[in-house]
Formats: sequence, C-alpha cells, structure tokens
Amino acid sequence: MAEDLAGPDLKQGIAVSMLADGATLTGHADGEPVLLVRQGAEIFAVGAHCTHYHGALADGLVAGDTVRCPLHHACFDLRTGEALRAPAIDPLACWSVVAREGKIFVTGKRTATVHRIGGASPEKIVIIGGGAAGFAAAEMLRREKYTGSIVMLSDDEAPPIDRPNVSKDYLAGTAPEEWMPLRPDDFYSENKIDLRLNANVTAIDRKGRSVSLADGGKIAYDRLLLATGAEPIRLTIPGAQLPHIHVLRTLKDSRTIIVQAKTAKQAVVMGASFIGLEAAAALRNLGLEVHVVAPEKIPLERVLGPEMGKFVRALHEEHGVIFHLEDVATAIEGNLVKLRSGGTLQADLVIAGIGVRPRIGLAEQAGLATDRGVTVNAYLETSDPNILAAGDIARWPDPHTGENIRVEHWVLAQRQGQAAARVMLGQREAFEAVPFFWSQHYDVAINYTGHAEKWDALVIEGDIAARDCLLRYKRGGRTLAVASIARDVANLQAEIVMEAERA
Repeated sequence: MAEDLAGPDLKQGIAVSMLADGATLTGHADGEPVLLVRQGAEIFAVGAHCTHYHGALADGLVAGDTVRCPLHHACFDLRTGEALRAPAIDPLACWSVVAREGKIFVTGKRTATVHRIGGASPEKIVIIGGGAAGFAAAEMLRREKYTGSIVMLSDDEAPPIDRPNVSKDYLAGTAPEEWMPLRPDDFYSENKIDLRLNANVTAIDRKGRSVSLADGGKIAYDRLLLATGAEPIRLTIPGAQLPHIHVLRTLKDSRTIIVQAKTAKQAVVMGASFIGLEAAAALRNLGLEVHVVAPEKIPLERVLGPEMGKFVRALHEEHGVIFHLEDVATAIEGNLVKLRSGGTLQADLVIAGIGVRPRIGLAEQAGLATDRGVTVNAYLETSDPNILAAGDIARWPDPHTGENIRVEHWVLAQRQGQAAARVMLGQREAFEAVPFFWSQHYDVAINYTGHAEKWDALVIEGDIAARDCLLRYKRGGRTLAVASIARDVANLQAEIVMEAERA
C-alpha cells in the first residue's frame, strides 16, 4: 500500500540529523515499511506496524529499548523484535543499521537471537481451557523452547479465537471469518500442541496428578494450568429458552446471531454492559432497530463514571439505539418482551449481556482455595503449587492497588497465560502487569488502563463530547486507572507510571 511505504527509502540512507535522540522515523526498505528509533548512540530498525491489528508504531511510545502500540498496548523489543506483551504474538521484523559519513542506512533484514533463561522443566503440562490464557500459555511454552508434552483441553468446538471480535467487527460484518482464529489449524500440530476440542474435564486428581474427561479418559500432568475462563449469565425469566434468545461469548454464539440478524428487524439487548453495548452497535451496523434494557441509570457508570457513561449513551442514541434504563425484562412471550415498568418491546432477536461468572467448579471440586475466583499468589500458583490459574478465574495480589483482584479482560488473560508458562518453566517472575482493555462503539474506541473498583476523585482532561479526553480515576491522590478517547500516547504514558508504582 502506498501509505505503508511513506517516507524515505532507508536503504538509500537519511541524514543523521533527521533522527533526533529519542525520536522515530517511518520509511521503507525493500518494499516494506520500517520504523527507525534512536536511543542515544543506538539506532534500531523494526517493522513499522504492530503485528496485532496493524497499529502504526510511530504513533505509539518508545520506552527504553521497547516500543508500545497505541491501539492495544502491545509491546515489542527493539533489539529483537520480539512481542513482549500480548495482544501481539508475532514478532516485528528487524533490520541491520549502519551509520557512516553522517548518514543512517538500513542494510537488510536480520535474524535476532533471543536468549532463553529457564529452570527445571516439567515433562507433561496440561492446560484446561482454549481461550486467551490457555492459548497464550501454550504458545509461550513453545516460544520458550519447551520440548515436553502440551495437552490443551477446550470444551469449545472452535480453536482459540480473537474473542473481542465476537462482539465487535466480526458481529458487525466488517471482520472476515479468516481473521477470527488466533492461529491456523496446522499451528497446533506443527508445534506439537495436542489441542482437543469439545473436551469436557470432569475432575482433577491432585494426588495422582491427572485430570478426568467426560469420555472416561485420563491425562497425567506434572504441571496443570487452569484457564477455564468465564461463562455468560443467562436469563432466567419465563421465555428465556426461546430460540431467538442468545448470549454472546463464543464464535458459535456470534455466528448464530449473525444468521438470525439477516431476517430480524427488531433486537433487544438485555444489559448495558460493554458486551451488550458493543453488540448493540454491531446490530445497528447490520440495520436492525435496537433497544437496550438495563437496570442502571447511566450505562457503564460503575466502571467509567457518570460523565463517560452519559457520553456512551448519547453516542449510541446518535446511532439510533433506544434505551430503557432503570428497567428490566420480566418475561418473553414469543416476539414480545415484557418490562417491569409495564411496557412491551417487539423483538425478533434478544441478546443477554448481563454479565459473566468465573468458571471455578473444577477448582472447587479439587479443593483449591477460592474467593470469588481461584486464589493465586504473585506467581499465579494456586494453593497447590503444581496447579496454576490464569485469566478470568484468577484472583491475584495486585501490587499496584494493594488488593487481591480478579479482572475479566482478554489482554490481561493472555498476559497471565504467558506469565504462567514462564513460571512453569522455572522463571520465577511475579505477575505485575497493569490491566488493559479497549471497547469499540461505532468509530469511537475507549482505552482503559489500570484497575479502579472505586475512586474518590475523577479528573477529566480534554473534552469527552469532542471525543478527545483522558480520565484519571484516583484514590488517595494516586491514579489507579485511566480511560481515554483519541489520547493514545497519554494512555501509554499513564501505563508506564502505573507500572512503576506500588500501593
């Protein structure tokens, strides 16, 4: 693409004066976009776009010998190109650089060597769960050159997918089917990852170190990772079992909704959650009339505060969504949704976005410590050191808030899966990542970094209505989280500050 090859041909060289210390410059070499970064006497040349969603790294933030993507906070090593942090998995390409006669030249691609440091490795690792955390753990184990057995047991019918797109672009019809798998099918066989779909684990035998399957099979483990994720809360009102009532969690859920949306005219979304509102935006994109029914007064107020919540409501209303707040559905009769207020809504399609709950049944059956999730230490180890937990089920000691927290973010689940993999290989590094998620509403992306279940001050920088803002959620004078629209670098800068702070 012409825009990808903007800037100078770096093989022809540029003047050293064009690249100030700490600055970046985008050019190209051999027909590929390249990002130059100067840090003191060192000059790095890497691929110009994030390997996750193709974000322009020149618009991101350079921190030490890393560069962070402005879109979803992936982080890459400038020396090796390695994807250090999810959601990016693939590395950046790297080029050799020479400086002579006052000019900088990119000479050609190079293969970077990443030195791995590990300890004693278990022979058999079993992962229960085929979501973000489970996939990231398996991928990281092989990236770390682990050569033992990996069995991944997923009760889903689809291989690991890009789950955020289930309620975003894929549901809206703007992301093709081939975007959804995190890796092609042959990735698992080529990397000797024994991925078993539709696998229902019924029990964990901690003493015998094995897991039992519904089909009668047993699989032994030396280390076990619980990454069972969360399941959507389903409606329990009369009529909730009708065929046009859906939750939205899996690829199958999204596909079913897409098919029914082709003949539907009116949709009702139960719940003004992030998933519910993203689904509402997607259905509006598909041309449906959309009503949102929710008990709260202001959408997303609990997470984002009243000002941002009011903006999100207004944004959806601009796109034709009709809200029925401080109300709930009491029954569904055919295509009629009855409300507590006495009103009724026509609905050819109903989506319940009323929250999720962690799937901790296996952990409880195994006698592991639980507290509204699976309790883990700083290394993501459960009360049984041979069993780790990651993702939506894990409640871990967060050094930034000083609290034991559980977070249902896709990016965080990936990062915990990666961290758990390294711990299983003997790399004793505490998990200290700052949580991050993004939410897409039409053409507006909201980035949220940190974790603030409660705050005593909310500082707004910029103008929310103008879609140019950064909100700081503070407690005791310290920023616990930020949310932003169109202030990506400021959000990244806040992330770096949070990483350095301790409660």
